[in-house]
Amino acid sequence: MTDHGTHNGRLRPLVLAVALLAAGAGLGGCASVGDGFASGAFVDPAKYELYDCKQLEAERKSLATRTAELQRLMNKADTGVAGPVVAEVAYRNDYVTVRASAKLADEEWRKNKCVETAPPAAAPPPPAAANPAGAHARGRSGGAVH
Repeated sequence: MTDHGTHNGRLRPLVLAVALLAAGAGLGGCASVGDGFASGAFVDPAKYELYDCKQLEAERKSLATRTAELQRLMNKADTGVAGPVVAEVAYRNDYVTVRASAKLADEEWRKNKCVETAPPAAAPPPPAAANPAGAHARGRSGGAVH
């Protein structure tokens, strides 16, 4: 009579490893979805139609920041043991949605012929005001009449 418990105990880690590899490979195929035809399914195509250039500029900057943040998180997750799977499950949908939104915002930006506003010039520091003689005297303690 064979000990089925021992056989299953050795087989279980192998089956788990194969399942994780298959899941990772399957999810890895989703990595290219972000720029493909399916990415448009993640956002409303009319989302930015009523935005003016100022609103679009702010939205584009926000989306670029979010895209970079998600990419950083996915890269960080990739360094772990099950990193690619974690990156796909935890961040890929958000990443695809943000990229699709950014693409739509860029299209609307071009359609409206928007131009980026120049960053505000740094205001020069205010000149040091001369301290009038009376200002110092008023600030002194002990000058009050009791």
